[in-house]
Amino acid sequence: MSPLDEPLKKLLPSGAKQLAEGLDLHTVGDLLHHFPRRYNERGELTSLDSLEVDEHVTVVARIEKCTLIPFRGRKGDRLEVVVTDGRGRLSLTFFNQRWREKDLRPGRSGMFAGKVGVFNRTRQLTNPDYELFGDGDDPEAQGATDRFAGRLIPVYPATAKVPSWRLALAVDVILDQTKWDEVPDPVPASLLAERGLIPLHQALEQIHRPRNHAERLAAQARLKWDEAFVLQVALARRRADDAARPAVAREPRTGALLDAFDAKLPFTLTDGQQRVCAEIFADLATEHPMHRLLQGEVGSGKTLVALRAMLAVVDAGGQAAMLAPTEVLAQQHHRSVVEMMGELAEGGMLGGAEHGTKVTLLTGSMGVPARRQALLDLVSGEAGIVIGTHALIEDRVQFLDLGLVVVDEQHRFGVEQRDALRAKAERPPHLLVMTATPIPRTVAMTVFGDLETSVLDQLPAGRSPISSHVVPALERPNFLARAWERIREEVGKGHQAYVVTPRIGDEEDEKALKKAAKEAAKEGDDRRPPLAVLDVAEELRGGPLAGLRVEVLHGRMAPDAKDEVMRAFSAGEVDVLVATTVIEVGVNVPNATVMVIMDADRFGVSQLHQLRGRVGRGSAPGLCLLVTDMPAASGARQRLDAVADTLDGFELSRIDLEQRREGDVLGQAQSGVRSSLRVLSVLEDEDVIAAARAEATSLVADDPELTEHPALRSALDSLLGAERAEYLEKG
Repeated sequence: MSPLDEPLKKLLPSGAKQLAEGLDLHTVGDLLHHFPRRYNERGELTSLDSLEVDEHVTVVARIEKCTLIPFRGRKGDRLEVVVTDGRGRLSLTFFNQRWREKDLRPGRSGMFAGKVGVFNRTRQLTNPDYELFGDGDDPEAQGATDRFAGRLIPVYPATAKVPSWRLALAVDVILDQTKWDEVPDPVPASLLAERGLIPLHQALEQIHRPRNHAERLAAQARLKWDEAFVLQVALARRRADDAARPAVAREPRTGALLDAFDAKLPFTLTDGQQRVCAEIFADLATEHPMHRLLQGEVGSGKTLVALRAMLAVVDAGGQAAMLAPTEVLAQQHHRSVVEMMGELAEGGMLGGAEHGTKVTLLTGSMGVPARRQALLDLVSGEAGIVIGTHALIEDRVQFLDLGLVVVDEQHRFGVEQRDALRAKAERPPHLLVMTATPIPRTVAMTVFGDLETSVLDQLPAGRSPISSHVVPALERPNFLARAWERIREEVGKGHQAYVVTPRIGDEEDEKALKKAAKEAAKEGDDRRPPLAVLDVAEELRGGPLAGLRVEVLHGRMAPDAKDEVMRAFSAGEVDVLVATTVIEVGVNVPNATVMVIMDADRFGVSQLHQLRGRVGRGSAPGLCLLVTDMPAASGARQRLDAVADTLDGFELSRIDLEQRREGDVLGQAQSGVRSSLRVLSVLEDEDVIAAARAEATSLVADDPELTEHPALRSALDSLLGAERAEYLEKG
């Protein structure tokens, strides 16, 4: 067994439990690959202006003031400490801990760790953990941080129970005990020499205990290469496996359903749509499974491209299934496809076209007779196209000959769900996944070259521009009043509007809110709760939008009720739809021209872009107003400014990626918390990734099973684990 596989509980009996529970670190390798997120030099202070509310932080700052304040009318006191970076200030609050006053003297510097909260509109840490730096000749003030003398101070991703300096202590113990001559190096020696990279043991020592920035950079260069190279070997092996799998070629036929559909279209495909369709058709005609990502701007016509691919597969004798994440979206897709196809969607029915097929909808809420008929349509092959939700992946759903799976908004589905649908074919079906704004993991996978990628970057003729503006509701209350006036003006012109809020406001929602508020109060966060659909709708009906037809839509409504509201809104029988993000994707109402997003700072960048894409879908210009209480200098406000400043979804995806990290590139996690990328950035290190891809492809071609590279094989097994290896097998 490699020393990196040694359990921490054997070497760190007193601290291993906290490392395992708080940070999921169980082995020596886990700990040594938990790299510092940044480094401080002695005397260098952290910029306090950049701290975000709710973030767990470790800051290096100087104590400016320390005040003991007794409670009024009851026993106890609180110690208020103000620390500064020379410009900004941060409050530290300790309850009933007056003995700390002796330590926390003005003028001393140290590291302070905790969760950023807000009290009286001031950022603070409540009962933070801290470690003070030694004060030179003062023997009382000499602390454990003297171990940082002569080198950079590492600041680790940490938790409230495991602050950064405790991690540094644990790393020091492990580095001093590890037998490095027994640790195999996964990168071939020839490759290390060729790229001028330092050995692995030296890199791990220097990433945790660098004496200067040159050592830190050399360590990061080596560890970046390791991550890129091992990942690229995994992806190169997967590409080789995919190329070897048999699939049924689905070559489009002339003079059949696809040609009949194209002849019905009242417009010409854009150059981008024609190019992307040609790429997809070329893949469908091969005898190994297509694995293609279709990226397109909101409103660029991805659904039309996917429909033409499905029609081509039907022409070739197969069936196509489109998997949508919500019932609202599945119903919308079904309605749109049937409308676009007309009589071609009535195959086998009276009045249906000669080359037609049946387009079936399958969702979990369908009644028994309709569901039974849908299942019969699929197993008999009468339905060439099925559009559905998770109901499609249930065991009882069987196809006659599934040839293509289209996954819309693919980040909403887990790998197992996609695989369960693909497993319903005798041979691996072709796969097309679609997304409007690439989420971080999708961008990462794309840069890593695992998916063949098609891009739709031009809007069809007739689409109108969307203008976006941030509405600072607290700073400028008249701006919010003007937003409601704009809705009335648009409705007066015969148009419709959306109002989006972060939560529902029903009984179940309120229980969750109370629990969250209780937790927030513990951390000193006094922000008001997020706005709710039901509350906002009631206020609008009785206030600024009185007299307009206002309806609500959210995910916990009965399916029939949701469908009825969407039908009424699509038919123009509703003026204003107050909704949660259930309308985020796929909802197409060209007459809707304005959207007001309340508490917009509580949504992600990609989510805001998706929501905004629901307006401007007709001939009239679209307007999106992003309402927020956050101050102008906050990071949340800057994110909103970025969304307002550009309609380029690919640029916004880069901003999103910078903020959220890549997620687990080989696994299912979407957030950056469990990223398998620790030092590598898909935005900044594309040259490293490209070089690693070339080397990995060459190595795998020469040695597919890695028999000549056992250390690399071990590193690959360690990286993947059982769960991720299964992920790669499934695709």
